[in-house]
Amino acid sequence: MPATEEKTRTNTDADLPSREGDRVIQFREALREAMTEEMHRDKRIFLMGEEVAEYQGAYKVSQGMLDEFGPKRIIDTPISENGFAGLGIGAAMYGLRPIIEFMSWSFSLVAADQILNNAPKMLYMSGGQWGCPIVFRGNNGAGGQLGSTHSWCVEALYSNVPGLKIAIPSCPYDAKGLLKTAIRDDDPVFFLESERMLGDKAHVPEEEYLVPFGKAARLREGDACTLVSFGRPVNFCLEAADTLREEDGIEVDVLDMRTIRPLDTAAIIESLKRTNRIVVVDQSWPFASVATEVITQVCEKAFDWLDHPPIRVNADDVPTPYSKPLEQAYLPHVGKILEAVRRAVG
Repeated sequence: MPATEEKTRTNTDADLPSREGDRVIQFREALREAMTEEMHRDKRIFLMGEEVAEYQGAYKVSQGMLDEFGPKRIIDTPISENGFAGLGIGAAMYGLRPIIEFMSWSFSLVAADQILNNAPKMLYMSGGQWGCPIVFRGNNGAGGQLGSTHSWCVEALYSNVPGLKIAIPSCPYDAKGLLKTAIRDDDPVFFLESERMLGDKAHVPEEEYLVPFGKAARLREGDACTLVSFGRPVNFCLEAADTLREEDGIEVDVLDMRTIRPLDTAAIIESLKRTNRIVVVDQSWPFASVATEVITQVCEKAFDWLDHPPIRVNADDVPTPYSKPLEQAYLPHVGKILEAVRRAVG
């Protein structure tokens, strides 16, 4: 099936925890609320990055925060990811709790030595003397015709490194709950958002809540196949699940992993024991991807429950195209997911 113009769907009450009276807010507003609430709770927290202060945030995530907290806690930086990432790591080692915003995770590659060689290893190499309670957050993946060098999906590359945690929300509810959990965590957390989801809306409670790391959400229930994903592609899995029910009478389990470090392998295996088939949807490239790791763990721990070889749905194994129709075809989309599930159950 050819790729079509796809937008991340707005989650419904059936997709997410919600209660009567919950507000409907945007993904970017959920992120802002998480940071604002935590900064009121803990005076050690500050936000630093390019255009987060005077410009109100490159994507308006930090809009209004400079006025609320002042320039000592909402800090604009030069275009030097290696510099301000290192500054944040040093601040975290000496008792502060920084939130470092990368305008794009593609730009984090400039700071790879700091964020991969220093932050995750500090507690281990210091014999427990210095931890690094820091959150790195920003836009991950193809933002829409930004070209290959500005469209990195870094989760497969960075999840190889022990000592860090990686959260990838798929909706505003999880964006707020996971970010609050990340800010309170004593380990470095990589928080991967999607530019294409910042305007998505969903129900988010006014009262405080946290979403725990390492606990997947089961968004659809079925017995024909397990669909595993995280981040933006979760929404395409939900759309595919609805289509499969309507057109084929196929009911699938849809699992949103929420975090990939830690990974809720137990939830995947529990679902697989009901369905005996699994499709993993991951916007990374296929070679050595998160989908590859999920399938490896399934084969190691639940091989006898499989009635069909596991299937991966990844971005195509080429640099991200600039052309709009080529980019759409390159990324995981509903058509690819439908074909994979039908092949698994056929």
